[in-house]
Amino acid sequence: MTNRYSVNAMYSLAAEQDVEVEDDLARAQKRLRDLKARISAQSKKNFVLERDVRYLDSRIALLIQNRMAADEKREVAETLDEVDEDAALFPDEKRMGQYANLFFLLQSEPRHVASLCRLVSLAEIDTLLQTVMFTLYGNQYEQREEHLLLTMFQSVLSAQFETTTEFGSLLRANTPVSRMMTTYTRRGPGQSYLKSVLADRINSLIEHKDLNLEINPLKVYEQMIAQIEEDTGTLPSSLPRGVAPEVAAANADVQAIIVPRLTMLMEIANTFLATIIESLESVPYGIRWICKQIRSLTRRKYPEASDASICSLIGGFFFLRFINPAIVTPQAYMLVDGVPAKHPRRTLTLIAKMLQNLANKPSYAKEQYMMSLNPFVESNKARMNLFLNALCEVGDFYESLELDQYMALSKKDLQINITLNELYNTHSLLTQHVDALSPNEKHHLRILLDELGAAPAQVPRKENRSIELPLYSRWETPIQDLSTALMSDSVTQNDINYMEAKSIFVHLLRSIPALAEKRPVDLPGLAERAATSKDPVLVRRGIKVQNLLSELDAAKVVDRHDNYKIMQDEVAAEMVHLGNTKEKVVLETRSLEAVYKTIGDHNNYLRSQLEQYKAYLQNVRLTSGKDKAGGGVGVVSVNGKEKKPTKAAVLGPYRFTHAQFEKEGIIMESNVPENRRVNIFFNILSPAPGTFIIALHFKGRDKPILEMDLKIDDLLEKQKDNQASLDLEYVQLNVPKVLQLFNKVRSKDIHLSLPGLAFCMSVLTWT
Repeated sequence: MTNRYSVNAMYSLAAEQDVEVEDDLARAQKRLRDLKARISAQSKKNFVLERDVRYLDSRIALLIQNRMAADEKREVAETLDEVDEDAALFPDEKRMGQYANLFFLLQSEPRHVASLCRLVSLAEIDTLLQTVMFTLYGNQYEQREEHLLLTMFQSVLSAQFETTTEFGSLLRANTPVSRMMTTYTRRGPGQSYLKSVLADRINSLIEHKDLNLEINPLKVYEQMIAQIEEDTGTLPSSLPRGVAPEVAAANADVQAIIVPRLTMLMEIANTFLATIIESLESVPYGIRWICKQIRSLTRRKYPEASDASICSLIGGFFFLRFINPAIVTPQAYMLVDGVPAKHPRRTLTLIAKMLQNLANKPSYAKEQYMMSLNPFVESNKARMNLFLNALCEVGDFYESLELDQYMALSKKDLQINITLNELYNTHSLLTQHVDALSPNEKHHLRILLDELGAAPAQVPRKENRSIELPLYSRWETPIQDLSTALMSDSVTQNDINYMEAKSIFVHLLRSIPALAEKRPVDLPGLAERAATSKDPVLVRRGIKVQNLLSELDAAKVVDRHDNYKIMQDEVAAEMVHLGNTKEKVVLETRSLEAVYKTIGDHNNYLRSQLEQYKAYLQNVRLTSGKDKAGGGVGVVSVNGKEKKPTKAAVLGPYRFTHAQFEKEGIIMESNVPENRRVNIFFNILSPAPGTFIIALHFKGRDKPILEMDLKIDDLLEKQKDNQASLDLEYVQLNVPKVLQLFNKVRSKDIHLSLPGLAFCMSVLTWT
């Protein structure tokens, strides 16, 4: 901070962030700050919900099979508890102060967090990542926090390169470091990029539901003989079932089917690749900077590594952990409405494989049939490597981080939003690893942890309240007077006066819009107008800038005889800069509004999944309770003999038209001819908790065309295994939406107007 340029940049930064001004720029900036804060908060909620859903997905199968212990069932139930904001107890004032010091230290010195992330186990990393990514550095669009987080990544990656013994295993294993990198890409900027770059391309592909581009010869062979059997009713002896892959690959008809599909797949993959390459300038800075660190560390650790090998590591991060998951499961990234149909899903998977093979050193040992797509890899390898290297061409941020850190000391509102369990869990992990993190008793981290003592136990989920924790350091002196703090050998008092005067004039022009457009700017007149106004803030600034002008004139820094032309020009240039800043702020706000909506939709989706689990657990409790009493679902044993339980209340039947199911996305695919769909309807009946009968009817016929007995357990297990489709022969239904509908039926929270149905639209937000 010892050169005039840095001081000038600080004053310019202060002018951009002047909170006392109420002009269009200030209002636009406030809207943008509020929006960024909402995105950051919602991203954290989504991360927590995703973790809950993953946990419940892993436990639901055991619950279905009744292989879960009582304490595990309690843990599952607690995962669904809502936080009671009135139930929590805060740490006392002294302890809050100690935590304020601790978390300021952790945030401003990322090396401690980097070391901790390397020390914790894989089982502990998700909870720590929640605190690091979404709390400690949770303001995803605030420059200082983002740069501090990237500094932490640099430390973690550097240590990973030092400890990894084999080049081929770098960044590929499922380690805390790889989890960190994946989690980073799921933050707001990454989600925004994926939506803007991939959504249109994926949506245009999945519109073609019947386009089958399968190229695995064995699958093509099986599909071919199934079609022949359906068309003719018989299967020729020359086409036996259950052939070996090489036999299927040698079949001439199979080859004839695959060849045009290969051409089309390569054309589609080329459009995806072109779109991604063209988006280079849109890739979030942080993701590009991580790519840059991977390249730099690889060159230092493995100087003999080829450019292609280095690009494969960069591609391993950019494609494997960022791009491809969104292509394979676009519904999880809110890029599409609804789960793609079977054939488009397979096409997207093949596209992702092609891009991954292109980004890596290709290896086709596991899937021989992918060799047929080798021309795509060969023709695009150089193009891909150019792109991966170009990703790394971004500037560093160390100077601006120094400036931001310096400015942070003058802020009085530095704080984070953190839950009690995040607070206590981080405290516990730090204490557990304190000897490795801070071996010297005089280190600040050791002093703070010694003062805090043992970490409190985790509070029950219902009491896990969020708190606003102010951040400050007892070892850093808050900056009270910017001018005095900036004085140095290379920055004179005249320099400080000049930049402060310019900053005040910019403030005055923004506060008095009537004068803002006039050129040249009448600086003495502007100062006089402010000094004689009725606004005390303007009066104080007007008088101060008059005095500063006089001092600068006396020191011959400016000249009143040429109307202070040097300062006039610089003030005008600063106003142009701020005008451009306003346009950028407005554009960024529009872009982030779409991101916020996407994140909100994803939150609704995750909450709907949790609602399913709640409904399921309620059914489990109800069922087990009635079984004990001799009633409920299934068969119970009495005196060694089977006895049917008493019937529970029957719900339904409820009637739904084909058009209603289509509109709500419950029908994924339909084989019913268009002209007959108006005569198709569905009846849903729930004879007992957790059991449903769904019948497909044709108007005018007494008996259903098809009837299926479904259990909530089976559907939940389907969902857990990522089986999105339920086949009713004539129609394929969306499993998550069928579950949602069944849960609404069981809770009787469904509005019927027979034969029509009015859904509560806010609930049906499944993807």
